Amino acid sequence: MLRGNAHNVHTNVARNVPTFLQFKSYIMKTRGIRNNNPLNIRHSKDRWVGALIEQKDKAFVQFETMAYGYRAAWKTLESYWKYFHDLPKPFNVRNIISRWAPPTENDTENYIRTVLKLSGLGGNENFSQPSRGTNYERLELLIRAMTTMECGTPYKEVDVEAIREGFDLAYPGVRKIKKRIEPKTPVDIGVSILPDTKGTTLDFCWDEYENW
Repeated sequence: MLRGNAHNVHTNVARNVPTFLQFKSYIMKTRGIRNNNPLNIRHSKDRWVGALIEQKDKAFVQFETMAYGYRAAWKTLESYWKYFHDLPKPFNVRNIISRWAPPTENDTENYIRTVLKLSGLGGNENFSQPSRGTNYERLELLIRAMTTMECGTPYKEVDVEAIREGFDLAYPGVRKIKKRIEPKTPVDIGVSILPDTKGTTLDFCWDEYENW
């Protein structure tokens, strides 16, 4: 009888091991990963698409999925492009990181050096407007490296598919059109497809902040 009880105790403990390991795994995840907010976007007046209704983290936004977190990252880069465009100032890695991780809160130079080393990008490499998709692959490398800096996730283990899904959520159809048609000049395909002029079919890069 005692032997049977001991066996039952052992079995019950074994059954609880996966639950314990899942809990331990959750605790060990960094804040950005737990929040599905890989670039650690802070709360602001913006009401993000895909944000959880109940926000338990008082500092950083919590999203339903990692893809929605990356959607917010792409939208934030879009707002940076507009900010630098209006100054005017180059939209490059150095300026992006200096604004994203200012020296008052971060070791900005180390952040920049690490991102450049991981991504292979140039510090003064200029990017076009993110929503146009013309520099999509280069900006994907940037976001991937920034995820490593923000969350500690090894560069090779960053969820690239979530980054791409986030872009598609932010700007539906842009990557598919870019993959199907790779124009050298606007004349190659005409303004009905290329979003270089107000009022064209892909002129949708800005949302009202209520629907970000």
